[in-house]
Amino acid sequence: MERARPSILIVDDERDLVWALRRMLSDDGYDVLTAYDGTQALALARSHRPDLILLDVVMHGLDGFSVCRILRRDPAMGAVPILFLTVRSDVEDRVKGLNEGSDDYLLKPFDARELKARIRALLRRRQPATAQGDSPALALGPLTLDLHTRQAWVGDRVVRLTPCEFSLFHYLMRHPGEVFSSQMLLDEVWGYTTGKDTLGLVRWHVKNLRAKIEPDPIHPTYIRTVNRHGYILLA
Repeated sequence: MERARPSILIVDDERDLVWALRRMLSDDGYDVLTAYDGTQALALARSHRPDLILLDVVMHGLDGFSVCRILRRDPAMGAVPILFLTVRSDVEDRVKGLNEGSDDYLLKPFDARELKARIRALLRRRQPATAQGDSPALALGPLTLDLHTRQAWVGDRVVRLTPCEFSLFHYLMRHPGEVFSSQMLLDEVWGYTTGKDTLGLVRWHVKNLRAKIEPDPIHPTYIRTVNRHGYILLA
């Protein structure tokens, strides 16, 4: 049976950019959908269930932040990776995007090779492979992660995770008691080369994951920081 091509929804009000991205990604073997505003993006996302969304931040009407927030509240769209494309370089805007549920961000103008690398990494993370010896569910103390349904629990409480949060939690659950630096997580989980901006992704996804699973995120019980070394999962 022939494997379906991954589908990507491009959302941007710059029509020339959308045209160029559509042509480039179609040539790379992706099925591409396009939208030029937030309302159209929501309709296409819900009707076609793309494998990845490239989402501009600054648009008339519903901006990218609003679109991302709405999609993350929709259980059917919760597992779809979202990559923000933005001209905004302020740290506050990047943090807001990650807090709204985006998986990554890329500043405009960007290098096409970098965009393609980010897309490949996000699509790989959407379907994490079960490592040899893994059971369908990983459990550590009150923490449980189901690799088939992609659901997480803290005790009896179901936790909704973004694709990147799921991948990070999955990796840490497979390696409890081990310390990982941001650079190591960036390579093993994100599949990115180390850079100033990409290291910030690790910090903010850890912060957002803690906010969802920790009894007190300010004083974490499970994902702890080891000064000058990185992060460790304990339960």
